[in-house]
Amino acid sequence: MFFSTELISLALLAVGLSMDAFSISLGLGMNRMRLKRIAMIGLVIGGFHMLFPMAGMLLGHALSEQVGQWTALASGILLFFIGAHMFFSAFRIPDEYRWQPVGLGLWMLAFSVSLDSFTVGFSLGISGVTIIFTLVIFGIVSCIFTWIGLLLGRRLQGFFGTYSELFGGIILSCFGIYLIFS
Repeated sequence: MFFSTELISLALLAVGLSMDAFSISLGLGMNRMRLKRIAMIGLVIGGFHMLFPMAGMLLGHALSEQVGQWTALASGILLFFIGAHMFFSAFRIPDEYRWQPVGLGLWMLAFSVSLDSFTVGFSLGISGVTIIFTLVIFGIVSCIFTWIGLLLGRRLQGFFGTYSELFGGIILSCFGIYLIFS
């Protein structure tokens, strides 16, 4: 199984599912945050990218067509509001009161980024893939892509200065709008 077409397909699917986490992390990384927080964000998002497909696989294909439309909408709305808050907080809110992905905010972020993997789990449950192996690949790839996005965003923050939070908020809001209308 180690270099089979199933492994290649799952790896490509994991990369596709992780691209939203990467782009959102790029915007979030423009906030000032410590490496410890960056590590935690990646682990939580990676964990959610394991839990959601597992829940999708367990629920089965019967509900996928009914639920699939609403996951993208809910995710888009959450991301839009997080991005809008980041954008407007750059103008008037002191640094200590800006939104940071900690606590409930981190869970909401991980939830919104991982919703699309829920519906993927429905179809994977039917195809007969190795569940544990699939979930581990999804978790590791999304964790790594989140870390890369946060670290790149952190570098861009130093380059763009005060405009980086505006840019990060725009990225998150645009991605949310894209999810709402796609």
